[in-house]
Amino acid sequence: MTKDERLARIRAIVSQYEIETQEDLLRHLQEAGIVVTQATVSRDIKELQLTKTMGSHGRYKYAVPTAPPVHDLETVRRRIREVFVSLARAENLLVLKVLPGHGQSIAWLMDNVPVPGLLGTIAGDDTILLIVQDRPRAEALEEILKV
Repeated sequence: MTKDERLARIRAIVSQYEIETQEDLLRHLQEAGIVVTQATVSRDIKELQLTKTMGSHGRYKYAVPTAPPVHDLETVRRRIREVFVSLARAENLLVLKVLPGHGQSIAWLMDNVPVPGLLGTIAGDDTILLIVQDRPRAEALEEILKV
């Protein structure tokens, strides 16, 4: 199971059940056949920016934020470093290769941070095409994304 799949599963569990503690979440993950440590669950909660809201029984529970998490380019760079394979440029186009299963989540991050000149992305399983306004801005973005 990839990290992105695990994060999606955590979102689903938190949306479906009243998860009050990290231990509750860990138990639900284990029941689903996902073996992780409490430290990993803690990092996942932070990355997903889960919040605590009042549950139906008057106790606090984890909740998925209603607005998409706000990321900055440095957050994206850190995430890319975790899954980076290669980066190449052709004029105003950048081709970013990542580990299998991470292309779409990285592209989503890139589409949701302010990047000067980035017009959009097209993502596959492990390849992302970044379409940049012009060559100078593509060169600048290439320098930023180099690992």
